[in-house]
Amino acid sequence: MSLHEMGIPSVDLNDFIHGNAEQKKNFVAALGHAYEGIGFVAVKNHLIAEATVERLYKEVKAFFDLPEDTKKKYEIVELAGQRGYTSFGREHAKGSNAGDLKEFWHFGQEVTDGDPIKAEYPANIFTDELTGFNEVGIQAYRDLESTGRYMLRAIAIHLGLDEFYFDDKIKNGNSILRPIHYPPITAEPKSAVRAGQHEDINIITLLIGASADGLEVLNKKNEWVAVTALPDHIVVNVGDMLQRLTNGKLKSTTHRVVNPSREKWGSSRFSIPFFLHPRSEMRLDCLASCV
Repeated sequence: MSLHEMGIPSVDLNDFIHGNAEQKKNFVAALGHAYEGIGFVAVKNHLIAEATVERLYKEVKAFFDLPEDTKKKYEIVELAGQRGYTSFGREHAKGSNAGDLKEFWHFGQEVTDGDPIKAEYPANIFTDELTGFNEVGIQAYRDLESTGRYMLRAIAIHLGLDEFYFDDKIKNGNSILRPIHYPPITAEPKSAVRAGQHEDINIITLLIGASADGLEVLNKKNEWVAVTALPDHIVVNVGDMLQRLTNGKLKSTTHRVVNPSREKWGSSRFSIPFFLHPRSEMRLDCLASCV
């Protein structure tokens, strides 16, 4: 089933950034319709270059191929997973006791303009073995953050706010880039899926197309429907913070990553979401227009 058949439209960010007034208006309308419905939209002509995506996946695969002892050097217990490596099975969805079948890495905000908010964030952890992993991770972070800024400008217009309402609230925000590796399945899973059903807690999530199928969203009929990324698109969904801010007008959709069919158990899956978070002082009171 395609994104279009599911009611997840493909929108062209170029229409919003460089289009005429009519194109910009149509982009905002399509985005608002999707976010009031299923909460997901596919976006083409985003601001992360295909070459960056290819290099990012290459470096991410190289990192997760490192020996376990090497990766564990970057799992810093005191940071509770905020930066660096989190080993297989340590995270689980809210309400589930079964660890998700994944390992992952966290890149965080690099504050470079003297903003005092820097003191709130732990420093990024960088690998000694793969300098390219460090470099392309930060580049992808910046590109997705810029894309998210334009998406939020469109959302602001849809909500009847000033176009730049979110700009100062997300500047040097506590966003996270999370490269994820779902290793091959080697034994019958007990109760865990690759990632249990959940909603994202942030404002919006920008997902670079995964290396394999598995993402499913829960539609209004309470049915799980598979989402397969379109080429050259990223998928952008609403998070809990935006749902709260809009009093449920925009939907934070429940989603999960299911295990593949048995014949594909031997394959890894890679996925790289960017969780766009605001600064800590942003209030999440319901907007007056959404009361």
